[in-house]
Amino acid sequence: MGQLKMGFRWFGEKDDNIKLSQVRQIPQTKQVVGALFDVPVGEVWPQDKINALKKQVTDAGLKLEVIESVNIHDDIKIGLPSRDKYIENYIQTIKNLSKVGVKVICYNFMPVFDWLRTDLHHQLADGSNVMMYEQDKLPKDPEELMTHMKSGSNGFSLPGWEPERLAALQDLFDAYKDVDEEKLRENLKYFFDAIIPVCEKYDVRMAMHPDDPPKPLFGLPRIFKNRDDMLQIEKLHESRYNGFTICTGSLGENPANDLPAIIREFVPKDRVPFMHVRNIKFVNKQGDFHESAHPSSEGSLDMYEIMKALHDTDYDGYIRPDHGRNIWGEDGRPGYGLYDRALGITYLLGLWEALEKNN
Repeated sequence: MGQLKMGFRWFGEKDDNIKLSQVRQIPQTKQVVGALFDVPVGEVWPQDKINALKKQVTDAGLKLEVIESVNIHDDIKIGLPSRDKYIENYIQTIKNLSKVGVKVICYNFMPVFDWLRTDLHHQLADGSNVMMYEQDKLPKDPEELMTHMKSGSNGFSLPGWEPERLAALQDLFDAYKDVDEEKLRENLKYFFDAIIPVCEKYDVRMAMHPDDPPKPLFGLPRIFKNRDDMLQIEKLHESRYNGFTICTGSLGENPANDLPAIIREFVPKDRVPFMHVRNIKFVNKQGDFHESAHPSSEGSLDMYEIMKALHDTDYDGYIRPDHGRNIWGEDGRPGYGLYDRALGITYLLGLWEALEKNN
């Protein structure tokens, strides 16, 4: 039977108010899901900085086997001639990470914007606060969205919202004007054909994260929204090193996505090295939602059926809780508080223990 490798995302001692000593106290949590956040997108991650991060984590009694994210330069996604330089940099980063025992790189292929929300501090009835998405409140001007995200960040960096990359936002939009879903998929294949043989040689698996929300926004293409998209991505390069991060929150934001069925289809094919397991709560029939505590009772997703699908398919990969609430007076990075994610881990492990014993 599969044994979960439970992890916790950490943003480093310079940009996270959570300490590794606290992470270590969460039961059965041995993995730190880390990254370097001070290297510009597209540049090689220096070996000395990787080594220093590894030492920090191991000195705390934890492991560093999953990186989230080595972000992909827009020139690769757009398909510009300069992409080859950035792909070579990416390949060198893969090699460097392999030297410290990294086994999985979680990444996304979203144009311009990573995940987005319209409220980073929506207050729930219990007094906690969460991130929320309401379609009607999405600004029509992307510049306004950027200002909104920055003002709500509590002074922390937001993953995927690098200010230096988004400084010339209109230029970036102009560069994507001829990139539709088909072209973006072609550019992803070009990227795969270059890096996957390297991943196979150095035993580092790529785990693509779904689009969040899983639909086109601001006229930009999105190519990882559902099962059909996953089948197309899978065929771009047939290898277990071309895999997925199944994020139940992101895919679950579309009620048409059957999460247990997706897990049961792709885990047995050995295409899922990494799981993000979180809950969301729909607030209307239009699909607006806010994030929630992990238990099924607190959201709209059946977490028992999600964990049962993992258990039934003998999942033994890496897993972490994802966005939770800020609770108990915590005022940290939106979605990434200590307490609610720790509660989420305990809940998920409780479901897993019940499934194991019932089996």
